[in-house]
Amino acid sequence: MKPKQSIDCVGLHCPVPLTRAQEALQKLAVGEVLEIVADDEEILEDMPAWCRVTGNEYLGHRREGGIIKVYIRRKA
Repeated sequence: MKPKQSIDCVGLHCPVPLTRAQEALQKLAVGEVLEIVADDEEILEDMPAWCRVTGNEYLGHRREGGIIKVYIRRKA
């Protein structure tokens, strides 16, 4: 999966990653993918729930050591 944009949220806690994801997604075209790089485990629950509320598509996540990479496709 090749994201159009990646945002660094390492060291940040909810709700900051959600806010930054919203800002970044507004700059992407419908269908493009955003990667959120974080280290807060809460993102694994918060981001799928946020996607359900906002209508965006949660594509999943990958772990690389203590780093979590979350992928979202802009739908709305």
